[in-house]
Amino acid sequence: MIDPRRLRVLRALADHGTVTAAAQALYLSPSAVSQQLAALEAEVGHSLLERRGRAVGLTATGTILAAHAGRIAEQLERAEADLAAVSEGVAGEVTVAAFATAITEVVTPAVAALRDRAPGVHIRVRDAEGHASLRLLVDGEADVAVAVQHRDTLAPGEDQVLRQPLYAEPFDVVLPPGHPAGRASEIGLAALSGDPWITPWPGNPVHDVVLHACEEAGFTPRVECVSDDFRAVCALVAVGSGVALVPRSALRGIDRYGAVVRPVGGRPPIRRVFTAVRRGSETHPLLELALAELRTQAEAGFRADEGG
Repeated sequence: MIDPRRLRVLRALADHGTVTAAAQALYLSPSAVSQQLAALEAEVGHSLLERRGRAVGLTATGTILAAHAGRIAEQLERAEADLAAVSEGVAGEVTVAAFATAITEVVTPAVAALRDRAPGVHIRVRDAEGHASLRLLVDGEADVAVAVQHRDTLAPGEDQVLRQPLYAEPFDVVLPPGHPAGRASEIGLAALSGDPWITPWPGNPVHDVVLHACEEAGFTPRVECVSDDFRAVCALVAVGSGVALVPRSALRGIDRYGAVVRPVGGRPPIRRVFTAVRRGSETHPLLELALAELRTQAEAGFRADEGG
């Protein structure tokens, strides 16, 4: 009889690549992971791991069993969802992992609305930039992830999640006071090819969107300052350290320190945000309730910004 808990350990090794990384994701020691994998090999009567230098990898049999482990995990999620669906009332806890702007603009209003509509539902929120929210989701540390679509969205474990568009918003140009381009009602990015730029750090999806938009405009931006905090970006722009592209919602309600904001001419770059849940959990009534409220708040807050 195969122990499903050991299959979860095997799947973690397949997703994370090393025993140490799998142990960290499962909050186990490396030796405990190794012991679980050895026990699993004894249960199935096949070698699942092979030594590759100082690391270990999956054998062909191990790869096959890891794929089954993913499907079994999905079915267990469906079983939990079905059991929850027949329970009377809606009560429980949902953990949402999202980046800071989404927390401010969508998650927080959803928490407030659910507190009134479904007081038995408790929403826990975790700030997770970049693709950290997807990793928390796959590892079972979050029930819903809110992340940004970009060219590196696909990652290990992507086959275990279901995604749904949440909202789209344009980027705006942020300029120092007195910048010549600030006199225009909208700005083509090519006009800023000679300016120094301020961007988020590589790995932040916004960084990739900015670079791609500049490439589409025919130039590579000269990045002189880097920050993931859009308040800091505005402050740096205001003192003349460079120009920037910032998602429109990130500029709401923050001190711009005198920086000038203008829309991008033509087809502006768009930040596309999606929700994700683990496959099999999408019919869980608590998750359906949370996802529906996130969509309601996104539609209310971003209807005017959608496009592109």
